[in-house]
Amino acid sequence: MDYFNTLYHYLLENEPLRLLVLFFVSFLSYFVAYKTVVQTAHRFSKRSANPWDDFLSQHKVYNVAAYAVVLLVLHFGAHFVPRFEEIIQRLVEVGWTAVIVLLIDRLLSVGVTAYERHPISREHPIKGYVQIVKLFVYAAGLIIALASLFNRSPWVFLSGLGALSAVLLLIFRHTLLSFVASFQIVSQDLFRLGDWIEMPKFGADGEVIDIALHTVKVQNWDKTIVVIPTYKFLEESFKNWRGMELSGGRRIKRAILVDQSSVKLLDRDLLERLKKVHLLRDYLENKLREIEEYNCRHGIDTSASPLNGRRLTNLGTFRIYIEEYLRHHPKIRKDMTLMVRQLAPTPQGLPLEVYCFVADTRWIPYEKVQADIFDHILSTAGEFDLRVYQMPTGNDLKEGLKAMGFNALQPAKEGTSDKGACGDGSSFSRRPPAGHDIR
Repeated sequence: MDYFNTLYHYLLENEPLRLLVLFFVSFLSYFVAYKTVVQTAHRFSKRSANPWDDFLSQHKVYNVAAYAVVLLVLHFGAHFVPRFEEIIQRLVEVGWTAVIVLLIDRLLSVGVTAYERHPISREHPIKGYVQIVKLFVYAAGLIIALASLFNRSPWVFLSGLGALSAVLLLIFRHTLLSFVASFQIVSQDLFRLGDWIEMPKFGADGEVIDIALHTVKVQNWDKTIVVIPTYKFLEESFKNWRGMELSGGRRIKRAILVDQSSVKLLDRDLLERLKKVHLLRDYLENKLREIEEYNCRHGIDTSASPLNGRRLTNLGTFRIYIEEYLRHHPKIRKDMTLMVRQLAPTPQGLPLEVYCFVADTRWIPYEKVQADIFDHILSTAGEFDLRVYQMPTGNDLKEGLKAMGFNALQPAKEGTSDKGACGDGSSFSRRPPAGHDIR
């Protein structure tokens, strides 16, 4: 008892020591409040079926109670240090301002999280607007805190902002641009959460996963994430694939190269063979009847020359066959553009382009349908006596050399030679031709 009486009288006489004790007790009260109130609230939130308390726990709204306990201890304990009471009370006022700002910030985050659970949030995201509100809340909190700390009216600091307007505009330039861009993106519905966009300048080709005030996050198909400044969407062009997804059809626009030397008029044998194809039977009957009537009407003798009158070609018939094949394909949209056309000839061959729309816009099913279609086209071109062009491979050169009498796999032995055909007795080695030989 004597020890505690001595310590009590020592504290009464030593005010700086009482100040240290006050700060120690305030920090201790924070840990006590956190362990009892905050953690208990978090445990109840996990057990509750109501999603709102989960949102409060997720954004740490309960933690604000621990900060409030510290401020209460400082407020009532300031009476024990009269010399520092005014300073402590000002600090407490600043602390209350910070706590209120922090509470508003976290409650706004809770509101955004609850809003994003509804489907409408994908069409009208509000995260950027909420961040603007938070910015104003923090600015107002800063002005009120400074006014409380220096015991001045808040209007004094607000009047001083006019002189700093140019500096503030420079500092918050990107924020203002981003705010305008966010408003334009939402009001004009340029893109939404979940949209597939392409922005090659920034390496973006994937799904929009977040639209914030300053940045837009795009997750590429290789799972990398690209962060693009929001205002860049008003300065740079980008492609949104939402229209394709809403239309219900994904375009195929791909060509094969046909060897032009294999294009010819239909002869009797090829024509009889193609008449057995069920997709061409009606077309050939109608077309041959039309051609025969035309030639008879104009008195054209087709037996004199194959150039007389109208004739069918293997390439034109193949094109019609592909169109009929696509029209009978169960996964091709019949109500959208469907055609097979020739493009301008190239040194590599004549491009025959397929232009149609797959009924499934998902990536993997779309690629499977496209692959099946071109598997069929490539495998049936030979039935029309057409050749598909490709660059010569090593195997093509080897077969060509064998046809020329060279054995590429068995080089000539040293000392062996064959007589040349020029009659001068000169000899040469049987070897594959080099580049200058081919030239």
